[in-house]
Amino acid sequence: MKRRGEWVSAFIFLLPLLFTLAVAFLYAFVRTVYFSFTDYNLFQITKFVGFDNYTKLLADYRFVLALTHSLVYAGIVTASQTFLALMLAIVLNQKIRGLTFFRASYYVPCIASSVAITTIFIWLMNRRGTVNWLLTAIGRYWPFIITGLALIVLVQCLQVFWERRHGLPARVLDPALFGISLLIGVVGTVILGRLGVVQPYPMAEAAIPWLTTRQTFLGIPYPLVSIMMLNIWTTTPTFMILFLAGLQDVPQELYEVAEMDGATPWQKLLHVTVPALRPVLFLVVTLGLIGTIQMFDQVAIMAGTAPLESTVTLAYYVYWNMFGAGTLPKVGLASAAALVLAVLTLFVVFIQRRVGFSEKGWYS
Repeated sequence: MKRRGEWVSAFIFLLPLLFTLAVAFLYAFVRTVYFSFTDYNLFQITKFVGFDNYTKLLADYRFVLALTHSLVYAGIVTASQTFLALMLAIVLNQKIRGLTFFRASYYVPCIASSVAITTIFIWLMNRRGTVNWLLTAIGRYWPFIITGLALIVLVQCLQVFWERRHGLPARVLDPALFGISLLIGVVGTVILGRLGVVQPYPMAEAAIPWLTTRQTFLGIPYPLVSIMMLNIWTTTPTFMILFLAGLQDVPQELYEVAEMDGATPWQKLLHVTVPALRPVLFLVVTLGLIGTIQMFDQVAIMAGTAPLESTVTLAYYVYWNMFGAGTLPKVGLASAAALVLAVLTLFVVFIQRRVGFSEKGWYS
C-alpha cells in the first residue's frame, strides 16, 4: 500500500509535465503527420492527397536549397564551434591573471538577446560596416603585417639560437624572448615604413555585400556565411563552459606521466586531453548538430535584408510556407518539410553516434 502511494504521489507531481508533453509534443506531432498527407490551408476543408506534398518538396528548388544550406551550415558551424570551444577551454583552464574576467567576457554573447546580437551583427556586416573596413585595412597594410611577422620570427629564432648555444634551455616560444621579439618587430616595421622601404598596397575599399546578395564564397552565399560567423561567435562560449567542466575532471597525473615520456603539448592534447573528454565531445557535437540543423532565429531576423535563396534553411522553409509565402498557408507542405527536418535531425545524430564521438569515456 505504501509503495502504491509513492507511485500515486510521483504521478501527481509529474502530471503537469506529462500533460505538457502530451499536448505540445505528442498531439502536435500526430497532427503534423496527419496534415503532411493533406492540402489543408487553415481555411478549406482538409483533403487527403497522399504523398503529393513530399513529391512537391523534391520538385521545389527552394527545398533543395534549404536542405543543402542546412547540411553545409551544420557541418561547418558544428566543427568550428567545437574546435574553438575546446581551444578556449584549454587556454582558460590555465592559471593566468584575470582568468575570471576573460571567462565572463567570452560568455557574454551567450546571455545577450539573440535579436539584439543579430541586429548589431547586421550593422557590422553592411556594405560600409566594420567588417569591410577591417578587410580594407588588412588589404592595404598587408606588407606591414608580413614584414612585422617576418621580423618577429627572425629575431625570436636568433634569440633562441643564441641562448641554446650558451647552454641555456630556451624554448621556441619563450615568453620573455617573445616579448623582446615583438617589440623589435613592431619598431622595425615602423622604421621601415617611415623610410619608405615598406609601403601600403594600393587597394580599393572593400564593399562586399554580405547581406544583400546572391553571390557565393566557395559555393556558400555570403549572407549564409555571415550567419555562420554570427552563430559560431554566440554558441562557442556555451560549449567552452562544458569543456571547462570536463577539463576539471582530467587527472593531472596523466599529464605528468606524458611529460616524463617526453610528450609535446600537441601530443598531450591528442593523446590525453581529447580521449579524456570524449563524453563531453559527444555532448557538444550532438547539441551542436541539433541546434545548427534546426537553426531559425538568425535567418528570420535577416529575412528583411537578405534574399531568401541565400539564407533559407529547413526550419525557415517550414515557417515560410506557413506565414511568408505571400499566399494561403501551405500547412500540408510545411508539415511534410517539418517531418523531413525531424527525420534528418535524428539521422544526423545517429550517424554521429555511430561513426563520430561516442559518449563512452576513455577510462571505460
